[in-house]
Amino acid sequence: MGLEEYSSEGRVATKGDIYSYGIMLLEAFIRKKTTNEMFIEALSLKQWVNASLLDRVMEVVDGGLLRTEDGRDAIANKDYLLAIMETGVECIAELPERRTDIRDVVTKLNKIKLQLLHSGYA
Repeated sequence: MGLEEYSSEGRVATKGDIYSYGIMLLEAFIRKKTTNEMFIEALSLKQWVNASLLDRVMEVVDGGLLRTEDGRDAIANKDYLLAIMETGVECIAELPERRTDIRDVVTKLNKIKLQLLHSGYA
């Protein structure tokens, strides 16, 4: 984090916290850490996820998250996974003022959760 993310009292500002949350959210779904050697040389975690979101989201997400107990097609989860990954990317925008507010993140993730529960995938 830069110096544009600490408050005058020395506490981490909310936009810095949301950046960390976004990284954690993405790492949880792709099962790769930002320290993975693939991110150090050519691509950052954000660049890799962004480049893969639309057409390759199912390849980016950890395969263990795609299994369903009753044999339903994991492709049906694609829209939900895409929405979660997009939310994570919004949290790690380069400029703090462009990062999604935590209240909006919670609202989005709760909406996805409710949709999953309603559809029977959760």
